[in-house]
Amino acid sequence: MPMTAAPFNPARWLPNPHLQTLWGPFCRRPARLERTRERLWLADGDFLDLDWYGPHQAETPLVAVFHGLTGSSDSHYVLGLQARLAAQGWASVAVNWRGCSGEPNRLPRAYHSGASDDVLEVIAHLQACRPLAALFAVGYSLGGNVLLKYLGETGSACPLQAAVAVSVPFRLDECADRIGEGFSRVYQNHFMRGLVAYVQRKRQRFLDQGASEHLATLERLGPLDDMRTFWDFDGRITAPLHGYADAHDYYRRASSRYFLGEIRVRTLLIQAEDDPFVYPRSLPEAAELSACTTFERHAKGGHVGFIGGSPWSPRYYLEERIPTWLAEHLATLR
Repeated sequence: MPMTAAPFNPARWLPNPHLQTLWGPFCRRPARLERTRERLWLADGDFLDLDWYGPHQAETPLVAVFHGLTGSSDSHYVLGLQARLAAQGWASVAVNWRGCSGEPNRLPRAYHSGASDDVLEVIAHLQACRPLAALFAVGYSLGGNVLLKYLGETGSACPLQAAVAVSVPFRLDECADRIGEGFSRVYQNHFMRGLVAYVQRKRQRFLDQGASEHLATLERLGPLDDMRTFWDFDGRITAPLHGYADAHDYYRRASSRYFLGEIRVRTLLIQAEDDPFVYPRSLPEAAELSACTTFERHAKGGHVGFIGGSPWSPRYYLEERIPTWLAEHLATLR
């Protein structure tokens, strides 16, 4: 049964979606957490860095947190959620996608919106580490898209107790168009700089290490200049590097909207209708959702914003709503 949602009241001093979106990364003081880093070696020889926080008893509920595009475990929304979960007595592990922890990953392949195979390995690892713990997952933006894809692919075999996805680009093709319009082009430029730098750092690492085969794989993708849009980057880099025919093929096969009906674990979707990355028409209709999915659509909130309160005491709705919803769900299982 749907659980009661606390209303989100956007801050009057952040009246539009861009201010909601930009406040966190530019104005919020990040939480300082003493976390424990673990390197998870993947089956293909690459690695993911995991940052653990909170109590470590065997039966303590555990939440995997997946960040968004060009983010990391140090993203303000990840740190805030981990702090709030610990205050609730829960453990969490923030997952850095490949190459996002401050060190380039070892293989030419990168992280992307369809990388649900990495989620599969992370969840299996957490199960092995904490076999007695109730296991949950939260994904933001790109991380939410990958998480939903994983939930749909695994269906009733998914070992999670519940999951939350926030500000999801459900239709990657439409979101690639939306972020190229109006003021949203500012975000597009920011992401393009980050993505190009990500590939450049990896090329330099392969050059320094004498990894000629890996370097050749990246160089065959062509020059990195003149990358202005997601269509450019995903067509020239993401698609050929990860086995997709082109950007259209990648967007179709990786968009989480096409996997929602197969989800079989309790899932909460939190989305703002004024998200500057996502058209309202890109949001799924009720008929597309499985019976175990709750979709909370808010008129305002921006992209991973949802900030209320005053300038002197801002309230971060996501960090209130997500831990509360997870705890309510866990209580129904006991």
